[in-house]
Amino acid sequence: MAYSIMLDAGHGGRDPGAVYNGRQEKDDTLRLALAVGEILQNRGIDVEYTRTTDVYETPYEKAMEANQAGVDLFISIHRNSFPRDNEVSGVESLVYDLSGLKYQIAEAINEELATIGFLDLGVKARPNLVVLKRTKMPAVLVEAGFINSDTDNMLFDQNFDDIALAIAEGILDTLQRNGLIEGSADTSGSVNSSGNSGMTGGNTDSQYENNEFENEVVHDYRVQVGAFRNRTYAERLRGELLEQDFPAYIEDSDGYLRVQVGGYDTLEEAADMERRLKRAGYSTVIVS
Repeated sequence: MAYSIMLDAGHGGRDPGAVYNGRQEKDDTLRLALAVGEILQNRGIDVEYTRTTDVYETPYEKAMEANQAGVDLFISIHRNSFPRDNEVSGVESLVYDLSGLKYQIAEAINEELATIGFLDLGVKARPNLVVLKRTKMPAVLVEAGFINSDTDNMLFDQNFDDIALAIAEGILDTLQRNGLIEGSADTSGSVNSSGNSGMTGGNTDSQYENNEFENEVVHDYRVQVGAFRNRTYAERLRGELLEQDFPAYIEDSDGYLRVQVGGYDTLEEAADMERRLKRAGYSTVIVS
């Protein structure tokens, strides 16, 4: 039986993901996931997708879809974002913990992408991300550059085919080294896998700690995920967030039921939670 991989194009439908100058993350991720999938299929991999069109599914639904399909590996493709434009660039990959096959694949993908010109920001443990926590198979979330970095967008657009090949080669090389698939005779156009090893460990935002956010202290920042007049809809979203371990609650004010997460003393803490929610597939805004 062929080795099976489910590819997840992050966001979709009503959720555009990160947006920069009209560019939507959901479009970049879908295009890239389909390109990676085509390469993998040509190498004998059984590929499935969480989406092939512009539709929305929650991260929890995606994880359950992978579990029900019984695939061997789950790869989620995203574009990163930072609160201020053109301050941060590079690629990173996220895993549940820094061990096992998933960690090896994440490192290999980063190394391949670094050969194209991306800065390698390393592999980070993110145990609270739904698609990493709820999937029963090894899972990797790839952040293919920052969508609000002109440098990364230029690399993404000018080297798109090489980026798709780099991700595929990172996966295939690791599977071959572990004896999970046979070596492919088709090595034309493969990306050099020497690359930089990059950083390992820490959480996703460790390299951004102690920045200027720390001086912007205002009590009770919250991250709003939705506002409804219908309580059923608000309760449904709150329940979905709680299922994914987000500390969600409903605030009833001004005629709206506002689904919010947290209550943070600093903007930095709220921004960190907002990034987590966006990567989990939610549209958000920080309120105070």
